[in-house]
Amino acid sequence: MSTVDKQLETVRETIDEVVPREITISDVTYEGPELVIYTRDPKQFARNGDLVRRLASELRKRISVRPDPDVLTPPSRAEEAIRKAVPDEAEISELDFHADTGEVLIKATKPGVVIGQSGETLRKITQRVGWTPEVVRTPPIESATVQNVRNLLQQERDERRDVLERVGRQIHREPMSDDEYVRITMLGGCREVGRNAFILSTPESRVLVDCGDVPGSDEQPYLEIPEAFGAGANGIDAVVLTHAHLDHSGLVPLLFEYGYDGPIYCTEPTRDLLGLLTLDALDATTGEGHAPPYDSERVRDAIKHTITLEYGDVTDIAPDIKLTLHDAGHALGSAVTHFHIGDGLYNVAFSGDIHYDDTRLFEGATNEFPRVETLVLESTYGGRNDYQTDREDAERKLLDLVRETHDRDGTVVVPSPAVGRSQELMLVLEAAMRAGDIPEMPIYLDGMIWEATAVHTTYPEFLREDLRDRIFDEADNPFLADAFEPVDGDADRAALADDEPGIVLAPDGMVTGGPVHSWLEHLAGDADSTLAMLGYQASGTLGRRIRNGWDDLPIGDGGETVSLDMRVETVEGFSGHADRQGLENFVRTMNPSPEKVLCVHGDESATQDLSSALYHDHNLRTFAPKNLETFRFV
Repeated sequence: MSTVDKQLETVRETIDEVVPREITISDVTYEGPELVIYTRDPKQFARNGDLVRRLASELRKRISVRPDPDVLTPPSRAEEAIRKAVPDEAEISELDFHADTGEVLIKATKPGVVIGQSGETLRKITQRVGWTPEVVRTPPIESATVQNVRNLLQQERDERRDVLERVGRQIHREPMSDDEYVRITMLGGCREVGRNAFILSTPESRVLVDCGDVPGSDEQPYLEIPEAFGAGANGIDAVVLTHAHLDHSGLVPLLFEYGYDGPIYCTEPTRDLLGLLTLDALDATTGEGHAPPYDSERVRDAIKHTITLEYGDVTDIAPDIKLTLHDAGHALGSAVTHFHIGDGLYNVAFSGDIHYDDTRLFEGATNEFPRVETLVLESTYGGRNDYQTDREDAERKLLDLVRETHDRDGTVVVPSPAVGRSQELMLVLEAAMRAGDIPEMPIYLDGMIWEATAVHTTYPEFLREDLRDRIFDEADNPFLADAFEPVDGDADRAALADDEPGIVLAPDGMVTGGPVHSWLEHLAGDADSTLAMLGYQASGTLGRRIRNGWDDLPIGDGGETVSLDMRVETVEGFSGHADRQGLENFVRTMNPSPEKVLCVHGDESATQDLSSALYHDHNLRTFAPKNLETFRFV
């Protein structure tokens, strides 16, 4: 008998001691980080409201209770009972029953009403029908991405359960080493922007944090070295994603080409956006005639292996590592990832990308933790002169450009990442148009911006509270403003470019490809129109070249160029990244203060400048690592 089976036997004995005799326990198993208890008496379990809480406290594990399939009320009768138990104001739109797990997925406009005070309505549902309810929000804008992800997870429930059971046994196995060390190896993202990838290793475990690409390049992280997949794909215990932007997640599906078959931990929005962004990148790569690094089946593999976590949940991901995600304020579902290693041995936090101050979309990044000895900190705007324009000043400048261009009967084209910054700009423009600060005009949302917006409205709990309230109110939802018009296809772009004045939000933000190229083909020669460049433009991208003064742009499939006669303006201040001051403030106010800081994800001067400033101004041990360096902390 394995050590995990012996452990489960001990757990079962504890459960039998705590659970009343009239409740039958049929099976106990690990599924991922959770202990799953199967029972033939789910209704009695639900009547004992504190029972799960008592078991979780006694066993010190996350617990899920599921009914045996043969004790469930038939779905037709169960649906009728559920609709009677839930108030009409919840607006249930769909019920989906899954007999293999005893779960019923309830989709409703107001999930809180389905849940009830302290979960009272959920317990009532289980008491009446035996099914375990799982509640999701009916989004105000239907998202094909969200629906496809949920359909995939439902179709692959059997395979996914096998994966989770295997992961659970790996997490809860007995330690195999008496050694103690904590190391971080840099696989990418050091003294450069892009291909973020880091290995956190102990004698027991190896965790890969992020696996991204480089904007406008085919460069990949150093995955072939022994610390990563050079020693075999199954030597990695887990992958943790800070967020879904491609420079952090774009090569996650590639891991499954290497044979990886383990879990990916992230927030729920990050999981969905991972699917959206990687599939879009595949289409773009194929459309440009290049061989993609993986196919869509690998994206499906990545989605099937995700285990989603809420901010603040402490979760075992390896025998000696606990993970907690905290809001990073950068993008939908972005997270500062905090690792607690061993029995109080060491703590490491990876910032991912952060925005320290509040924006129209998000609260600022969290920087309070139980303990942190080492912080791995992004440095995109870490240079000594990287102070961004105040957000209000940036909005004012953009609105001035819109008014001036409108008065010339021109169009404002804004190259913008589809996820995050586009939604921020939508809020700015909607508010200005509603207040009469800019004339009413169409705002064209190109590429996948509308789909990304739909994903944002699916997860309002990850947005600012005041924005969340507006999304819940259909009459006040800013993303449903009449001015917004989704655009699809070059024929639409050609017609609209010759139409009335308007505003175009088009991916991508660094002008490396995508719909923005099409708009430039149609509008580059129009001196009355404006190209508004926002945020960081990586070295080697067309966006950087335009900012440096290029006026002959290589646009199109045939190698032709277009002359750029448009007015080109740079509007700083809309970045989703903290600037130099924000990065210093994040570290200065961090509680507790870290002992060491590793400055990554910035060009060489930015990482070195920030490292030097944190050392001199805050008396911290700091480093600007190079790729392939390893740091040992214990």
